[in-house]
Amino acid sequence: MAHGALMHESGDDVAVVIEDVTSGDEVKVVALDGEDFGVVKATEDIPLGHKIALRDMSEGEDVIKYGRAIGRTRKDVAKGAHVHTQNVVSIRWETSIDE
Repeated sequence: MAHGALMHESGDDVAVVIEDVTSGDEVKVVALDGEDFGVVKATEDIPLGHKIALRDMSEGEDVIKYGRAIGRTRKDVAKGAHVHTQNVVSIRWETSIDE
């Protein structure tokens, strides 16, 4: 199986899909250094370049990408879900709103 998503850092909560993904697809995840992180089953359609959840996340949790928090979940996010503005708010936006 060819890989379908790239994880930037070991321990990230999300990976970026490198092709359009359809709900039910099994997506092989690898790190940028080529390390294999297994397969995640997509629970919804995910467009090329968007993020797929690599684990279940509860509402209010930090979302880790590049080894650091990039956002916070707006609601529970299931492993294999499309991670985008419908379920995550950027920490950058959250900070600028509070200032």
